[in-house]
Amino acid sequence: MATPPPAHRPPGPRGHGREIHTLDEFDAALARPGGLAGLRVQSVDLTDRTFALLSASADGAVFLGCAMEPEAAAKVRADGALVFPSVPDLPFGPYRSGLYTAEELYDGIIGADYASTPDALAYAWFGRTRADGDIFSSMLRSLHDDAVSDALDELLDGARVVGVMGGHAMGRGTEAYAGTARLGRSLARSGLTVATGGGPGAMEAANLGAYLAPFPDETLPAALAVLSAAPSFTPSVTEWARAAFAVRARWPHGGDSVGIPTWFYGHEPPNAFAGHIAKYFANALLPQALGSARAGGTPMDGLLARSTAGVVFLPGAAGTVQEIFTNATPNYYGSLGAPTPMVLVDRAHWTERLPAWPLLETLAAGRPMATRIALVDSIDEAPAALERLAKA
Repeated sequence: MATPPPAHRPPGPRGHGREIHTLDEFDAALARPGGLAGLRVQSVDLTDRTFALLSASADGAVFLGCAMEPEAAAKVRADGALVFPSVPDLPFGPYRSGLYTAEELYDGIIGADYASTPDALAYAWFGRTRADGDIFSSMLRSLHDDAVSDALDELLDGARVVGVMGGHAMGRGTEAYAGTARLGRSLARSGLTVATGGGPGAMEAANLGAYLAPFPDETLPAALAVLSAAPSFTPSVTEWARAAFAVRARWPHGGDSVGIPTWFYGHEPPNAFAGHIAKYFANALLPQALGSARAGGTPMDGLLARSTAGVVFLPGAAGTVQEIFTNATPNYYGSLGAPTPMVLVDRAHWTERLPAWPLLETLAAGRPMATRIALVDSIDEAPAALERLAKA
């Protein structure tokens, strides 16, 4: 089977060409006129670039969490640069230059318990500091979350993103989980970037489908069989995560997708199938303002606003209802441009058990968004509905 088109294009120039995230970018900047002047160097280890730092002008530059020798730090400060030092004994990088990977968050999970992983240690730190009123801790969380949003914006620049909304309760081994994985696979194979809340359940299933998109169809049932040995992240996140990494080891180099989880709800660990994980400290389920998380919203706001190719809403409860109407509001008012497709899955759920569809349909009547909403009976109908709405 042919490999599907890439889920996203490589990001364009960062920060209008001013941000430096790697040593290669740093060295390239030195070769250009002006050197380091005015640049933002983010989480780059510069201990082996002392001569360059002593030789080049750093007027107006900003160094965020960059390790460097004392004489180099003194020199760039004398040039007029701002140097934000690394914070000792912190289980995360507040100035990080990219998104997380599952390998990074779950480092050590194969040989040790989940409690010792970077993901668990960051959550433990958050638990100790979230209510202590310390402005330093809250500043570090804000710096971290803004850096994550910056990296997410860069990753998704120009991408056609489809959000898949669903809760953590959907268990591995169920037909609903398998159907959601097929959905993620189908969307990824069509060239869309699949984005979820990044946690377990339906979120994991959609990311799993995108991960397996480059592989033959028969790979999915085999992977589901491996995962069924640990149906839920309770009672053991360790065994749940190890089953996911067993799938990744058997079928390495899977397709890309995005997960946007949060430490605010630490009982929901990130799933291992999202290729890029934008994990926040902010509360993802109490929206303050729709839009990019950098503009003052939350991770969930950022996921909805970034779903430029539409959103698929799986059966859920209060949280999913909230997500439906958070997404519907800018579509109703046109505040973010043309309305984006919204597909609700499971007619009985959304018309009888939680009748969100009749209200959504009534809101849409007579407005441009009326041609961008659909209700389908099954998960397998969602990709075609999404495609149809995109052409409306």
